[in-house]
Amino acid sequence: RAMATANALSPPPARLRAGASSFGNRKSPSPGVSCHSRPKSSRASVGFVNQSSNTGNVSLASSSSRRPAGAMTRASPTTSSTGTTADTNGVTLDDFERFIVELQQTLCDELERIEWEGFGNDAVAKDVSVTKPGAFIKDAYARPGENSGFGITRVMENGVVFEKAGVNVSVIRDVLSPERARAMSSRGRSCVDPNGGQQYAAAALSLVFHPRSPFVPTFRADVRRFTVAGNSWYGGGADLTPYYLFDEDASGFHESYRDVCDAHDPQLVIARQGKKKEKSSFFSKLVSSVKGHKTVDEARLVSSPPVETPSLHASCKTWCDEYFFLPARLEHRGVGGVFFDDVVDHNRVDNKSGDDGSNAKSDDDKSNAKSDDSKSDKNKSNDDSDERVKPTNAARFTKAIGENWLLSYEPVVKKRWETQYTAAHEKWHHQRRGRYVEFNLLYDRGVRFGLDGGRVESIMVSAPPRVRWDYCVDPPPGSEEARLVQVLRNPREWV
Repeated sequence: RAMATANALSPPPARLRAGASSFGNRKSPSPGVSCHSRPKSSRASVGFVNQSSNTGNVSLASSSSRRPAGAMTRASPTTSSTGTTADTNGVTLDDFERFIVELQQTLCDELERIEWEGFGNDAVAKDVSVTKPGAFIKDAYARPGENSGFGITRVMENGVVFEKAGVNVSVIRDVLSPERARAMSSRGRSCVDPNGGQQYAAAALSLVFHPRSPFVPTFRADVRRFTVAGNSWYGGGADLTPYYLFDEDASGFHESYRDVCDAHDPQLVIARQGKKKEKSSFFSKLVSSVKGHKTVDEARLVSSPPVETPSLHASCKTWCDEYFFLPARLEHRGVGGVFFDDVVDHNRVDNKSGDDGSNAKSDDDKSNAKSDDSKSDKNKSNDDSDERVKPTNAARFTKAIGENWLLSYEPVVKKRWETQYTAAHEKWHHQRRGRYVEFNLLYDRGVRFGLDGGRVESIMVSAPPRVRWDYCVDPPPGSEEARLVQVLRNPREWV
């Protein structure tokens, strides 16, 4: 019922149409920022103020505190927490949990910056009924029970650039129910007792950005971790859902995630290490050739020919295409991106130092080390995990995906936000949003699980604000709309 907006769809509002251009022919000037623009926030003020204390309340920089004096602000509902403190409900945050809470704050700050830039740029296509930039409200809540976790829902609505955006964090401490334990055990997690009763920890950051313009694609992304019996599994990804297809935007988006994946691909890391080793072993190879015998490396290549396996990026891209598919429509939801699930650190080829190159391990490394050192076969799930995605380090790879979100998406937004659009474009936009809702409610595992006793408002924040279902929509052959549908039915290799 919350999504039944098609029956009450209002007429399209008036648009600024000066300088309207034909589809796909518009150049992309650098986005100007007028005197109305919001100053960029200081990076030093983002995230935790005191990271040495991770229990109880943690102080976060408030986006409202960084607005200039006299700037417009959005009042929050009385049910929302608008202060500068996040109550962790007694949970001690580890490295990954601190990362997602800080990343949520950063993303909200950056999206508000984009809103202010769009508001101050006269060339951006605007809805004249929107008179101020969008701003995030915060709805923080504690889960029932002491030390059971917390959540922070951040929502922006009715913005200039983004009609709706949601960024959610959830940190959970709980006990596995028999139903969930059986489901996990059936997926090859041998450390999980199918009878339930084990303590588990879960942490996730998810987001969806619904732009106002039909020419700016929707962006969805998440990172997550699930821990039980000393074992942790990571998942996440990012994908793009355009309504009008620009090939260069899709290619650039995929190239961005290919580069991230390549930096964490064991095959490529080994290859890079091999090239370094090859330079240093020139003299030994020269000596070996004089003596007439093969080097150890050459002998290994002869006895064990290399096995061709998909790259990390190819595996994540294929998994994304497979997951975001609507069987009833025989369409993929968008042009894809990357997706992975149930990934553990069982194939690490990097050194086991911290991310800063020191010998100190991060919290994620320590938890994985405990798992690796366990002598109990029951507590070892590495052999049973999904083998299709094996980065050098699951925790670092997952974080790298999250850190790339805005880097991959903001350029697409600013390429297309000046393209003027008509009521016909907007109608198609809302019709295609219907497919987005269909996938979430019918096929998305996270949404379906969350709606079974979860916090419905936080889950449904991913739904677009305006959507319609018209009977038997069939775009004219040769149209840009038809070209989009053709690509959605036949996924392409964009890089």
